[in-house]
Amino acid sequence: MKMFWFLPSNGDGRYIGTSIGQRELTFNYLKQITTSVEELGYDGMLIPTGEHCEESWSLASSLITYTDRLKFLVALRPGVLSPTVAARMAASLDRISGGRLLLNIVTGGSSKQLAGEGIFLDHSKRYDLTDEFLDIWRGLLSGKEVDFKGNHLRVEKAKVQFKAIQSPYPPLYFGGSSLAGQKVAAKHADFYLTWGEPPHLVSEKVKAMKELAAQEGRDIKFGIRLHVIVRKTEDEAWKAANDLIEHIDDETIAAAQKELSKTDSVGQQRMLALHKGDKNKLVVSPNLWAGIGLVRGGAGTALVGSPENVAQRLKEYSELGIDTFILSGYPHLEEAFTVAELLFPLLPIEKKNIFTTQKEFKTFAR
Repeated sequence: MKMFWFLPSNGDGRYIGTSIGQRELTFNYLKQITTSVEELGYDGMLIPTGEHCEESWSLASSLITYTDRLKFLVALRPGVLSPTVAARMAASLDRISGGRLLLNIVTGGSSKQLAGEGIFLDHSKRYDLTDEFLDIWRGLLSGKEVDFKGNHLRVEKAKVQFKAIQSPYPPLYFGGSSLAGQKVAAKHADFYLTWGEPPHLVSEKVKAMKELAAQEGRDIKFGIRLHVIVRKTEDEAWKAANDLIEHIDDETIAAAQKELSKTDSVGQQRMLALHKGDKNKLVVSPNLWAGIGLVRGGAGTALVGSPENVAQRLKEYSELGIDTFILSGYPHLEEAFTVAELLFPLLPIEKKNIFTTQKEFKTFAR
């Protein structure tokens, strides 16, 4: 099992849906989370993208220099950049990091955000563009000179002079619950990502994606994006979950649900359907709680419970074929420690630390 953490480049705090307990978003705070995540033994870190986030490539370029082992899963947005420039950026960052770059393909689901980026394509055409983008991007990083003319993109004699360290290119992660998105993922992605749905729904996705990938003559791996609220006992964990949303009123929930429902993202629609905005229907599967999705777009579920129960739920996802777990919790600094301390000893993961010997640590301390 590979364990990743989430970098809150859109803000952090002790509660959601309120300014109470909110923390100032500074580079030093994000650096503190990043270095802690590496020292705790996580495999990688997801850096999100969007109009409410710090720019992900700039952050990754800056934070990579403070780490030695941690991998960075950085958003790659087709349509916002030309595929040739994006290929050069990926090759450069992979070289600078010593081969630690991973890429999260984000086609986008909010028409409002997409309009702000200058993208006015409908759902199916956005995935057509993504398909063309990745045809070009993968060809360039595989060392080819690319000539391509599609419905949305065109390049002539495009090439990348300096190759990435990872061959043929840094691994591609791709999330998309619509058939259009899944077909593009099956053709191009190394890892298919899902948000934290109940296990039977995740199982259906894994089966469907394996079949689509097989039609492309490819194998694909799987990851899941989840929040985690783990405490020493079940009662403590559920109290922490309820505390997280204690400042959210019904008006705030209604306004957030109305805005989120405008998206044409199938994944977001599936998240909303889990709870339908009802605070009394938030436990959607054993230890799986949808309270975060009341006011937050994207990943809206959390595993809540004791270390033993949360570890068991993670193992159940692993048995379905999930091998990469992208976790988060509020506030992200303290929860990175809590998850590592309470869960890691119970999971089949490789034990890592940036200091491989006591002598190394003493040298660093001096």
